[in-house]
Amino acid sequence: MTKTDEPKKPNFLIIVADDLGFTDVSSFGGEIQTPNLDKLSKGGFRFTGFHTASACSPTRSMLLSGTDNHLAGLGQMAEYARQFPEKFKDKPGYEGYLNYKVAALPEILSPEYYTLISGKWHLGLEKPYWPSDRGFQKRFTLLPGAGNHFKCNLDSKFLLPWIYQENGERVDHNKFPENFYSTTYFTDKFLEYLKDDEERKGRPFFGQLTYTAPHWPLQAPAETIAKYKGKYNGGPQALRRQRLERARDLGIVPADVVAHLVETQREKTWDELDDKGKAYESRIMEIYAAMVDELDQNIGRVIDHLKETDEFDNTVIMFMSDNGAEGMLMEALPFGGSTFKERISSDYNNDFDNIGKTNSFVYYGDLWAQAATAPNYMYKMWATEGGINCPLILHAPQLTGLWEPGQIIDQFTTVMDILPSVLELANVPHPGTSFEGRKVHEPRGLSWIPFLKKESERIYDDTRVTGWELFGQRAIRQGPYKGVYIPPPFGPGHWLLFNIDEDPGETTDLSKEHPDILEKIIDHWSVYKAETGLIELEDSVFDNAHYVKRVLDDY
Repeated sequence: MTKTDEPKKPNFLIIVADDLGFTDVSSFGGEIQTPNLDKLSKGGFRFTGFHTASACSPTRSMLLSGTDNHLAGLGQMAEYARQFPEKFKDKPGYEGYLNYKVAALPEILSPEYYTLISGKWHLGLEKPYWPSDRGFQKRFTLLPGAGNHFKCNLDSKFLLPWIYQENGERVDHNKFPENFYSTTYFTDKFLEYLKDDEERKGRPFFGQLTYTAPHWPLQAPAETIAKYKGKYNGGPQALRRQRLERARDLGIVPADVVAHLVETQREKTWDELDDKGKAYESRIMEIYAAMVDELDQNIGRVIDHLKETDEFDNTVIMFMSDNGAEGMLMEALPFGGSTFKERISSDYNNDFDNIGKTNSFVYYGDLWAQAATAPNYMYKMWATEGGINCPLILHAPQLTGLWEPGQIIDQFTTVMDILPSVLELANVPHPGTSFEGRKVHEPRGLSWIPFLKKESERIYDDTRVTGWELFGQRAIRQGPYKGVYIPPPFGPGHWLLFNIDEDPGETTDLSKEHPDILEKIIDHWSVYKAETGLIELEDSVFDNAHYVKRVLDDY
């Protein structure tokens, strides 16, 4: 076969939503209008056993490296690690950026592939840790983990400053258009780069579109918010029941699944709110829904472009969330601890008629979050399934021929699998333990391609072990069994055991019934800890005023 006769290499588009809930997308059980993602689902695959880290930057490090976040430089979120310099400073794997002990996916694919990114980075605030230094040829990114979605006046005391870069240079926010909205602008930039034939030079592309929606502050165009007026007047428990029922009907969760009970740290539950309080909470959820709606609309713009240029059928598209829905329990610490709520009150106008606008700052909290993560337990920043089990949609025309359209894949998978899967489809080998003169870690993730080509029956067999750790919360899984350790005061401070295949809601602790299995799981934890070099925090770090009081007072 001559080079001109070789099959055309596929393009890759990885779309990452920020803090999206498991059932937010319509094809996973939600009521939000997401027709473009629904079409990708109907023509591709929905992965219901997909797992990430419990927070954003660690997940992104795993995606780009194919290995564990404790090896890739985000052993803890940089914002969090800075609070405990005596624990994490200068420790390997805790650099706070995507370190050079891994080969990043765009580095491996360059220059054979045209590589581009638009959206959130969160893998290094300073050079040489920007996307321009990690293989992306064209790049427009928000460098930190969050920012206002509309253009704002930085002469005021806004809580979240904008720190953007484009192609290796800081961006002056004053040059942004007055109608700037993050989701739209990220898409504009992505399409601008994709249409740059002079830079692309006919190469296949590897692109990341990493939105900051629907991460707080919740802000959206008024006309989109209006589409959801009154939609959430029944409250979070009613929404939870509706989504669970639809997810069961769709086959996203088992028909007989037992959902974990809702837990809250709020002073008042929905039923205890007065009419004014309920209206305010409902409006917050309307804004959130509008952000997801805008996300889908802009993904549709990219899909339309790919179809217009006859590239859609040769483009592998993955859509995922970076962690579970955001419950706003521990989120406040990196942004001011006990002063977080006070700063929001002084810097923003959160009157009912103003929320969702440029100078507002609201978040939707743990009750709405648990409507989005059900039947799983809890949400972002937890090592339970609610924090790490996320939706993933895969559009891959190269792989769908052996499957029924709209297939649901309930196999256990992880975000570390994306790198080896992309490399296999691109027919580009991983460099192994050495890349560009430096030693690097090999992927811990597994390629999905043999399974999707029906060459194997499983992606992860029962011998494989996968671990998680962030914020002192620990989890380790082998086959159906998962050990979970949640330090006090949010957990019991000892290992629990669950059969996730039978009990995805983690409702029944099996540790006393199966002490032998628990012992084996804890042994696996010790090996995982040694292999990744993770640093365990003492429970006392979480069970004192320095930590707990600051969080709960804020909330």
